[in-house]
Amino acid sequence: MTVFDELKARGLLAQLTDEEEIKELINNGKATFYIGFDPTADSLHVGHFMALCLMKRLQMAGNKPIALIGGGTGMIGDPSGRSDLRTMMTKETIQHNCECFRKQMSRFIDFAEDGTVGSAGEGEQGNDAEKHSKALMVNNADWLMDLNYIEFIRDIGVHFSVNRMLTAECYKQRMEKGLSFLEFNYMIMQSYDFLKLYENYGCNMQFGGDDQWSNMLGGTELIRRKLGKDAYAMTITLLLNSEGKKMGKTQKGAVWLDPNKTSPFEFYQYWRNVADADVLKCLRMLTFLPIEQIDEMDRWEGSQLNQAKEILAFELTKLVHGEEEAGKARESARALFSGAAEGADMPTSRLKEEDFRDGAIDILGVLTASGLTASRSEARRAVEQGGVTVDGEKVGDIKTMYRPEQFAGDGIIVRRGKKNYKRVIYK
Repeated sequence: MTVFDELKARGLLAQLTDEEEIKELINNGKATFYIGFDPTADSLHVGHFMALCLMKRLQMAGNKPIALIGGGTGMIGDPSGRSDLRTMMTKETIQHNCECFRKQMSRFIDFAEDGTVGSAGEGEQGNDAEKHSKALMVNNADWLMDLNYIEFIRDIGVHFSVNRMLTAECYKQRMEKGLSFLEFNYMIMQSYDFLKLYENYGCNMQFGGDDQWSNMLGGTELIRRKLGKDAYAMTITLLLNSEGKKMGKTQKGAVWLDPNKTSPFEFYQYWRNVADADVLKCLRMLTFLPIEQIDEMDRWEGSQLNQAKEILAFELTKLVHGEEEAGKARESARALFSGAAEGADMPTSRLKEEDFRDGAIDILGVLTASGLTASRSEARRAVEQGGVTVDGEKVGDIKTMYRPEQFAGDGIIVRRGKKNYKRVIYK
């Protein structure tokens, strides 16, 4: 099976500008491709996961990835998929976020030692320095921050039709609530990125999420108009669950790749708890298990699907946090499921002195202070509905009290429902 055939079999391909040319390039390791990442936070999240996996797959096949960090475009904000204006960030924040991204990306792709190479003109892309497939990290602030506005709109803006731009889905979604001129520039900025990467690094292809299609076409068209050359674009399927919603969100927010934001145990549990209808799709799109092995799981049902979910959770946690952390998370989850939670490596919540009244705290206080419920009324409902256990024992009385010494040492294991756990300690 060729690389392209495997991408298709895994359900990763969405839209392509020229299927035959793209197939030829990536199957023969001739693609120098880029994927953009706007540094809007100090960690990547599950929404970036598929892009990182694609970069890894294609690099393994001899192609050259460029991770383009949007230090410049991040100053504006991409309107795609947004109903509001993104928060403006300082240069210092953007730089810090870029450094965090590189560290996380290094788990997936192999960077050149310094992360960059000297500029190579389009005519030089076949020289020895460019034949290796080491990944590059490039920041578009290098060419965007010092642009001369008049020169830019004369040289680049002249190639864009406003009428055509307004038909793009990313802009149509914002027209009712108001699209700022700031954001309107985003498509031109992203297209200019592709042109600069083509000129400087021989980048002949751009990949991205399916919501980026209009911006990506702008880049291929700009390269054709300015240089008379062909460049290609391909979008990958968005990671949606069986209800059509983007995956990677929990009640607490995004599922991050930074272990300080989402612990390896929480990351593992997120994938362990995906819906039955989503597990095979996630295995195909996100893991590196042989497609034949995953196809065999199509016949699994009942308890076997839980085994498939465990495989999914372990494989993805191993990718992000390493095999040792993945193993710990798996054992902790199994221990919790069996009720033998001693020593389990799980999210921990520490009670404060002010959480205790008259030397004790009730179960409702434990649930809210640990973050397992958002309020005491929600905690009350959880207890009354029989969904709360402490150290494996169901708690049925909302007046159940706990003294500080009960939280000493390893503390107590509080469970709300089947999927939410916390180790609660004090001092």
